[in-house]
Amino acid sequence: MMESIRFGNKGEGLRAVRVVVGAWTTSGTSRRACVVRPGYSSAMSDASPVLVCGDLSRRFGSRWAFARVSLRLNAGERLLLVGGNGSGKTTLLRVISTILRPSHGSLSLFGLDPSQHPTRVRRRLALLSHHAGLYEDLDARDNLRVMAQLGGWTVGDLDVLIRRVGLDPARGDPLRAFSAGMRKRLQLAVMLLQQPELVLLDEPFAALDPTGCDEIARIIAALPSPVIIASHQ
Repeated sequence: MMESIRFGNKGEGLRAVRVVVGAWTTSGTSRRACVVRPGYSSAMSDASPVLVCGDLSRRFGSRWAFARVSLRLNAGERLLLVGGNGSGKTTLLRVISTILRPSHGSLSLFGLDPSQHPTRVRRRLALLSHHAGLYEDLDARDNLRVMAQLGGWTVGDLDVLIRRVGLDPARGDPLRAFSAGMRKRLQLAVMLLQQPELVLLDEPFAALDPTGCDEIARIIAALPSPVIIASHQ
C-alpha cells in the first residue's frame, strides 16, 4: 500500500492535511497502518528515517503554499502527494530538495540538517521536475555522459541503462526530437546513473498516454530508493 497525502483545492494552500494510511515497500510488504496529521510525525518503523518533516511550512508573502506538514519516510517506502494545480505539492518537493528554504518547521534528511549540510544532502537525493536540465542538441547517450561528468558519477554501460528505461540506444536523435514520454525516460536514466538515496518525482505521468504511464510506473516501481511522487491524479 502507498501512503497518501491529499492536498487542498487550488488556492486553499495546505491548511489541513488529511493523510491516510499504511506504507508500501519495494519488497511488497505492507506495514501497520498509521495516520499522519499536521503537527504529528508517523512512526512506521524503528529504522533510521530518510526524511523527517515537523510542522514544515512555506509561504510567499502573505500566501501559504503549504502549512504544518509532518511526515516520516523510511528506506524502501513510497509516498504519494495528491492535489490539484496550485495546491503546494511542487513547493513541498522543492523545499525537501533544498531548492527552497522552509518558512517554518523542521526538516531532516539522512539524519542531517540541510541548512547546515546542504552539499552533503543534495548529493544524496534527486528531483525529477518539469525542467529537465538536459541538452536539446545531444542524443540520449551524450546527455547521460555529460550529466555523469557534471555530477562526478561513475559511467557504466550506457546502452544497458538506456534500454533499461525503454529507449533505443541505436537511435541518435537529439533530445529536441523526443516525445514527452521519451524525455521522462531519459530523466529517469539520469536518476539511475546518479543512484540517489531519495527520489522526488514531480508529476512524472503528466502529458503521457496510458501506455507511457504504465512504462514510467514500471521504471519507478523498480527504483531501490525511497520515492515521493507528487501528482494531481
